[in-house]
Amino acid sequence: MNTKTLLSWLFRLLAAVIFLQTLYFKFSAAPESVFIFSTLGMEPWGRIGTGIAELIVSLLLIVPRTAWLGALGGLGIISGAILAHLTKLGVEVQGDGGLVFYLALAVFASCLIVLYLHRGDALAILKNRKPAAGQ
Repeated sequence: MNTKTLLSWLFRLLAAVIFLQTLYFKFSAAPESVFIFSTLGMEPWGRIGTGIAELIVSLLLIVPRTAWLGALGGLGIISGAILAHLTKLGVEVQGDGGLVFYLALAVFASCLIVLYLHRGDALAILKNRKPAAGQ
């Protein structure tokens, strides 16, 4: 296994595992998750919708062929989470010592690295795109 493949798997799994471990809290309406999404004015639809999006992104990250798409989606989701921490929630939420925020930063960095490692796959899709009718 070459270094690029090893790094790809490492960062894909890191991001996917972090996303997947939060699903229990989102789908079970754990108090921490309800607090976060209530503070953002997005409870319960934002909590459940984000959980579904994170599940889809995790699956895309695990499959090598769609890793770039999972990384792109992951960057979108986690950018929203980081922005929420920086504007409304704060770095520390309910005495967690900033753990949730730091995990979000780890996911952001991992997805950025995965997208970079798989940029060729993304570019190949874009180059082979056929124009829509009438273009």
